[in-house]
Amino acid sequence: MLSAPQIVHLHDQATLFWHDPSTPRPIGATHFDQLVLDQHRANFDLWHREDAARDPLAGDQAIAACKRSIDKLNQLRNDLTERLDRYLLDSLPPLDPGLSLHSETPGLMIDRLSILALKVFHTAEETQRASATPEHRERNRERLTVLNEQRDDLARCLAELWADIRAGRRRFKLYRQLKMYNDPTLNPVLYAVSSDSDTKP
Repeated sequence: MLSAPQIVHLHDQATLFWHDPSTPRPIGATHFDQLVLDQHRANFDLWHREDAARDPLAGDQAIAACKRSIDKLNQLRNDLTERLDRYLLDSLPPLDPGLSLHSETPGLMIDRLSILALKVFHTAEETQRASATPEHRERNRERLTVLNEQRDDLARCLAELWADIRAGRRRFKLYRQLKMYNDPTLNPVLYAVSSDSDTKP
């Protein structure tokens, strides 16, 4: 079910397609593959909203809209990461609570691979940007080497973790993110506004 090379391939194929729809569309052959693509899409959209939020020419209203969009996308990203872990846990027999516990879940590692895919793509762009200086392009070639090494390492660690889990050598738990900032009952700014509106005549 979980194949680290397949996840990396899906991330790269989707990143390319979403930037250039003339390239082959990624296809999730399984429900798990589709969850990987959906989670990566949340990171893809989040990445580009974060870019827009840093536009020095954007007005206050546009920045505020970006920040609200970023909050929603970040919540979606975390929800989908949890769904990846839930899907994997549901595919396994009950894990022995006496097994060594791995603190980082496969879903969180897939999320990190997704972000690295975006960094690799955009750093590669910078190595070829015509308006950049030769020094800039060379610096980004060096960064690209580091990013690819880090992604290879992480993909190998994910593959090894999943092999250990399947073999009954390690276990993981579903770790809920329990974000507070979007919840009107937990964010003091939101419930203060709600309380003020309730008390107004």
